[in-house]
Amino acid sequence: MKLMYMKLKDSEIPDVIRRIITVAILLFVFLVGVKCLSTGLKMMGGDFAKTLFDMTDQPFIALMAGMLATVLFQSSSVTTAIIVGLVSAGTLSIGGAVPMIMGANLGTSVTNTLVSLGYIKDKANFKRAFAAATVHDFFNILTVIIVLPIELATGFIEKSAGYMASLMYGSVGGFKFSSPIKAAIKPPVKALKSFSVDTFGSEVAGPVLMILAGVIIILALSMIVKTMKVLVENHKGDLINKIFSNNAVGSIIFGIVLTISVQSSSITTSLLIPLAGTGLLSLRAVYPITIGANIGTTATALLAALTGNMAGLTIALVHLLFNLVGTLIFFPIRPLREIPIKCAEALAESIEKTKMIGFGYVGGVFFALPISLIFITQ
Repeated sequence: MKLMYMKLKDSEIPDVIRRIITVAILLFVFLVGVKCLSTGLKMMGGDFAKTLFDMTDQPFIALMAGMLATVLFQSSSVTTAIIVGLVSAGTLSIGGAVPMIMGANLGTSVTNTLVSLGYIKDKANFKRAFAAATVHDFFNILTVIIVLPIELATGFIEKSAGYMASLMYGSVGGFKFSSPIKAAIKPPVKALKSFSVDTFGSEVAGPVLMILAGVIIILALSMIVKTMKVLVENHKGDLINKIFSNNAVGSIIFGIVLTISVQSSSITTSLLIPLAGTGLLSLRAVYPITIGANIGTTATALLAALTGNMAGLTIALVHLLFNLVGTLIFFPIRPLREIPIKCAEALAESIEKTKMIGFGYVGGVFFALPISLIFITQ
């Protein structure tokens, strides 16, 4: 507490609190926009995710299908819940679902990357925000590159998950946790959906809702940038960075707990981007929190699977083990820990010269690549 007062004068504390509350409200508005975007896509596409999962049994294409479904619906929780349901019903084999779960893990990082694009007009801040967002991408991508081939050759994650599920199944009772943030988002999204349908008709309501979502997202992001800029200019965020930079394990735990609490890794990582973009959090402080968010996001599927059968519980445990294995590969050993950071910094350096590379990266990796691979192979 004394340290807090050393860093912030009494007269400055109310301003910091006010701005933090403002950013929290704006992030809520942003998440409403993201949910509207996914709702509009659902209105246009029906059961698109399930259709994707029925398209192929090829591991690499299944990986792309899981990623694309998560990108379009802006929620790995939705994607993994569908996969768990399909596995539980016997429609999808556990082995076929494993690459899809890994793909869902890849797709979930698109939300915070989109948040970072809100800083595109400010070169220095954009570079920091984009690096903080893409370190999550590179951690997931590199984990898939290493783990997927080994899993296809040995099935070690599937076998481990199956063994754990056999021990757990029947010894645990099902329970459910509802995210208060997600519950709060539903009413405004429902109201905007009803407005779109009543005003423009059900046939075009989907595209209209997506346009409204785009406007909401852009306005929320621009206001977040303006609000956070003052904090960094007055050097009021040094304490925040020191807390997370000096305790990596604590940061991972913080990311796990926060993500389980809000039931969304996208919410956790999106909260970090404004802090990183304005310099309040360094890239190395953000990195362990995103790893924790990766682990924490598996709780949703686990909670859902506890009320189902052993096959569903197995694939939910696959999601958990995949993220734990990635953490054990890239975090404990310093040279390996630096690889995702260096990749993110290198990409951020390139967008400092050409900002359109940022849009090209998002469009290419998260949309063009999976769509082209999926439909070319059909």
